[in-house]
Amino acid sequence: MFDPSAANTPRRALCPRCDRPLSTCICAWATPTANEVSVVILQHPLEVKQAKGSAKLLELSLQRAELHVGEVFDPDALSTWLIGGASPTRHTVMLYPDHAELPAPAADLNGVCPSQIRLVVLDGTWRKSLKMLHQNPALQSLPRLSLHPDSPSRYLIRKAHRPDQLSTLEASCLALAQLEQAPDRYEPLLTAFSSFVGEQARHIPHT
Repeated sequence: MFDPSAANTPRRALCPRCDRPLSTCICAWATPTANEVSVVILQHPLEVKQAKGSAKLLELSLQRAELHVGEVFDPDALSTWLIGGASPTRHTVMLYPDHAELPAPAADLNGVCPSQIRLVVLDGTWRKSLKMLHQNPALQSLPRLSLHPDSPSRYLIRKAHRPDQLSTLEASCLALAQLEQAPDRYEPLLTAFSSFVGEQARHIPHT
């Protein structure tokens, strides 16, 4: 049944850049970063409206990044994203932990120019990202890059299932720094991310 009162309810104004309500706009933390390795972020639909999510901030900050939302992607569209469309890259790898159930070869990128690497990142909870992997065969065949962080996550506003689990932004920055051999390049973005986390923590009720 149509509710006339709902039609008169004003919608919150959205930021045209980050597509979030102006009161929770994240653009202040977007940090222009000239990454050499291109990044494709595949975001689960349930993460789109997640205020504590980091994928959008990552996309806004990286010079070479694109973000696509879905759980089961059109195979032709996914294939285009994985190879880079009109400017294909030669080496596409997926950032994902070692997984015995769905094994894949480890990425071998020795001697490969960073500009010829395309890094695929799944943005979602552990369960959702695993489901995305199951439902998109093209992702299962990609060589994988697994991380072994030597410092704890700065992402204190979301519960981690493992001690070495990082946010999408942190994991991507660590992978890019490793692939490009440029650890200092991503420190400004990680510092901005820490400020973003601190701001989000202010809105979490404390008991």
